[in-house]
Amino acid sequence: MALFRLAATLAAAAAAWLLAAGFAAAATIHIVAFGDSATYGWLVPRQDVYPAQLQALLRKKGYDVVVDNAGVPGDTTAGALHRFDQAIGPGTDIAIVELGTNDLRLRVPAQKMRANLSEIVRTLRRRNIEVLLVGLGSLNLVDVARASEVPYAQWNLPPAQFRARDRAHYNAQGYAIVIARMLPQVEALIARVKARR
Repeated sequence: MALFRLAATLAAAAAAWLLAAGFAAAATIHIVAFGDSATYGWLVPRQDVYPAQLQALLRKKGYDVVVDNAGVPGDTTAGALHRFDQAIGPGTDIAIVELGTNDLRLRVPAQKMRANLSEIVRTLRRRNIEVLLVGLGSLNLVDVARASEVPYAQWNLPPAQFRARDRAHYNAQGYAIVIARMLPQVEALIARVKARR
């Protein structure tokens, strides 16, 4: 009888632990940084790329978050649509979308690039994923963000000390600056995710 009680107690404890672990996993905010080489962090150590820096900063502020880096160097809006389901997994709460500069480089018509971005945002919102749209450098996508009713951040920094050795991509310091600028928007999206749970 004592052995039975012990087994029952252990089983109850194990069930409680699994339940608590499940709640903890569910409480974690999952963010996907979805973009091209500027998201990937070309020529930057992995711990200094923007998704890693953003995760570290949010955790330092007390948020239970995971920020996945789904940046692919050279990616276009069409390529992003093609790999969408692979990049944006189940359980994603927030997506930070930074795309479009390679479309311009490859002379994809601006209207097509904007249509692809709009489709990406619409698909994310249909999946109940919050979105922050990012324009890089001279690429201003505020019209797409406004039409899609999502927040917008413009990454635009002077050259020189904020650039990697190719003088085009951001370095760790540059990433830290743009992250600080868009942090209030990311925190607002986290608050929205929490409010609906």
